[in-house]
Amino acid sequence: MKNLFFLISIFFCISAYAGTVDTAITFSAGMQKQIKCVVIKPDNYKTQQSKFPVVYLLHGYSGSYNNWIKRVPELKAYADAYQMIIVCPDGGYSSWYFDSPIDTAFKYETYISQELVAFIDKKYKTLADKEHRAITGLSMGGHGGLFLGLRHADIFGAAGSISGGLDLYESRSKYDIIKRIGDTITHAQRWKEWSIINLIEKYSNTNSKLIIDCGINDFFIASNRLVHKKMNELKIKHDYTERPGEHNWDYWKNSIPYQLLFFKRFFDNNCREVKGAE
Repeated sequence: MKNLFFLISIFFCISAYAGTVDTAITFSAGMQKQIKCVVIKPDNYKTQQSKFPVVYLLHGYSGSYNNWIKRVPELKAYADAYQMIIVCPDGGYSSWYFDSPIDTAFKYETYISQELVAFIDKKYKTLADKEHRAITGLSMGGHGGLFLGLRHADIFGAAGSISGGLDLYESRSKYDIIKRIGDTITHAQRWKEWSIINLIEKYSNTNSKLIIDCGINDFFIASNRLVHKKMNELKIKHDYTERPGEHNWDYWKNSIPYQLLFFKRFFDNNCREVKGAE
């Protein structure tokens, strides 16, 4: 109930306060190209002396760096209300946020988890540690959020997925995945080990804070339910939610404030622990 009241208060204030939006140009040494990203800062960023936690928000298949801010301009208000920086990277048309072993033009795992994080921490006033850094995304970006979050738990202390395609094999003939990791016969092991539904088996002892949600009419709901079931069997702590909705922006627009609130609570808890240690 407290979460609901907090969200309602944000919606009432949404027109009064809003963060500011930058379009930053980064450089990937691994891919030898410039890549844009949107950076959303709280309204008090310039006047506030303290530093801010960061949430990396990934787009889906065929999307781009500006999808989130165009579709959900309320992100400016959320950045201000939650007192966080929100970074929306460009993950390419169909990178799936992998370092592709068959196409060197796609090294988005390295770009997001290393190059972009380093750029953001250098250019902006960030709390540059995993306790104040999280990652999530929608669809392809939902898989990417958990994939990068679990594999780079030293970088991201929390990770999430919204409507994520969490079993790559169920999309084996779609979304260019075969172009990123190879065919399902010769490279069957990649399809297995790089799917979240199997990858989580390696991280049963993870300390990362994890959140997953998916619409009940989403075509990825079956794999999300199976991941939830397996995580329960492996005793991996996580938040899991199903809501009415499909694989569309109506659902994602409704979902994101709840995920950001989850990350805010994670950040705030770490701040209290630091103050307590002092």
